[in-house]
Amino acid sequence: MKAKLALENGTVFTGESFGWEHGETHGEVVFNTAMTGYQEILTDPSYCGQIVTMTYPHIGNYGTNDFDVESIKPYAAGMIVKENSSVTSNWRSSKSLNEYLADNKIIGLAGIDTRMLVRMLRSQGAMRGVISAVELDDKKLVERAKSIPSMNGLDLAKVVTCKEPHEWSKGEESEYLLQTFGEKRNIPLNGHRFHVVVMDFGVKQNILRRLVAYGCMLTVVPASESAERILARNPDGVFLSNGPGDPEAVTYAIKTIEKLVGKVPIFGICLGHQLLSLALGGKTYKLKFGHHGANHPVKNLITNTIEITSQNHGFAVNWDSMNEKETELTHINLNDQTVEGFRHRTLPIFCVQYHPEAAPGPHDSDYLFSQFTALMKEKVVA
Repeated sequence: MKAKLALENGTVFTGESFGWEHGETHGEVVFNTAMTGYQEILTDPSYCGQIVTMTYPHIGNYGTNDFDVESIKPYAAGMIVKENSSVTSNWRSSKSLNEYLADNKIIGLAGIDTRMLVRMLRSQGAMRGVISAVELDDKKLVERAKSIPSMNGLDLAKVVTCKEPHEWSKGEESEYLLQTFGEKRNIPLNGHRFHVVVMDFGVKQNILRRLVAYGCMLTVVPASESAERILARNPDGVFLSNGPGDPEAVTYAIKTIEKLVGKVPIFGICLGHQLLSLALGGKTYKLKFGHHGANHPVKNLITNTIEITSQNHGFAVNWDSMNEKETELTHINLNDQTVEGFRHRTLPIFCVQYHPEAAPGPHDSDYLFSQFTALMKEKVVA
């Protein structure tokens, strides 16, 4: 069925709808450079409010399954591809991408010039857009795109966070990972398994599975959970998760983190990294088109090594706003020199901008999870 993408700058692309073919959706249009992992991308809560354009031209060829999901449902507002594969070939596949999107009422758009779209987003920045198969009038669609709320000032953590605190004990499902890493990681310290409170701003399930693999008992709490309630659980550490939206809009979480600083070891990623910087007195800003992909080079300034990382964020930390007497820059993005990680000089606090659990993507920062458990060991022994 014929469908259109209209951008706020007045550009309209015409293609074919797939998935929820009679639908309409809107959001901030971004692009992802990963070649695979579209199901993990769709179900990453960090994509809430965004329409994802895949730069790899052929998407859907290995279908979808019940294992490669990062949350209870897809959160991406829509998907744009050059070609949606009509053939699914993988032994784990249970549904085609088309069926998966249709079942979750998500509209996809195929058959447009994605190279032209991505070049436009790179030169002009991420833009608000509408995909529609029900309204095909260009002028009306452009006006709708212009009326969409900007991502600036938008608190989406409250949309994707869990409703109530809950325990998580599910570990890694891969037999290879269990055999290779599970035994040496999941060893309690003198019979003590680390109790970690996870502040859920849009946490991915593979992050939870990885923490379990490192011997952690997890209590996942809503983004609005107070510092008093968190500390009352007597955790060995607090994990600040990834998530969508503008970090400066999540004021309640910033206040909570301020009260946790100095009380317990803290490890943050993505939105959690940004919120931690704000809690320490720093500032954040919106990137032109963000970092979305499984191939972003990051330099680790501590180990002097290069890491190929999975990323999904539209905001970044302004390092000039940070107090360098208290914090130390540990990672930088080699594409644009933006902040990718820092640590506190005296307190057991560190964070990175990327997704270290690698879902999707090639990177797996074993040392980051090891560093977190090492900080918690010091607390337990002390």
